Amino acid sequence: MNKTIFLLAVITGISLLISCSDPKPVSLSGAEMIRQQADGTISLRLDKADCYVDLKNPSDNTAEWNVKVSKSGRYNVWISSATLDTTNLKYKTSVMVNVQDKMIQARPNCDRIIVNSSEVQYPYFKADSFIGSLYLQDTGQFYIQVTSEMILPKGHHLNESSAAEIAKLISVSFMPETR
Repeated sequence: MNKTIFLLAVITGISLLISCSDPKPVSLSGAEMIRQQADGTISLRLDKADCYVDLKNPSDNTAEWNVKVSKSGRYNVWISSATLDTTNLKYKTSVMVNVQDKMIQARPNCDRIIVNSSEVQYPYFKADSFIGSLYLQDTGQFYIQVTSEMILPKGHHLNESSAAEIAKLISVSFMPETR
């Protein structure tokens, strides 16, 4: 009986020490925090995101960024892709962008083509696609998620072996609307 009481007291004491120790800030994500630029732009590069990728079923591939937003307002959301085909990005499904409780989704089109972008290597071109606009009312730190089959794992090299690999999502940008 005394051993049981002693053992319970030791376990309770250890539990209290662990729970009352100085808590260290814990990030829910391994991604580094992205800060909004001085002009209000939020640039989210895929190589700076935490990615969840399934090459066998890529429709739920997700990239997530930890973002610090300092300016509220309406933002135009653009997706940038590396592509071989400047007329058709070959996205099979819509790209979904989630910010807090707001979501927009659209199938990317080639709205702008950048021929000599430093973000892609020849023979690829950078294609920018307008996805929609969002109003960000709150400022502070939160996560932005993008879901698309064109989110491929880091180090995955594009090749021409399949239509699915003709394009790859490389970044997402939130551009403040101006009047």
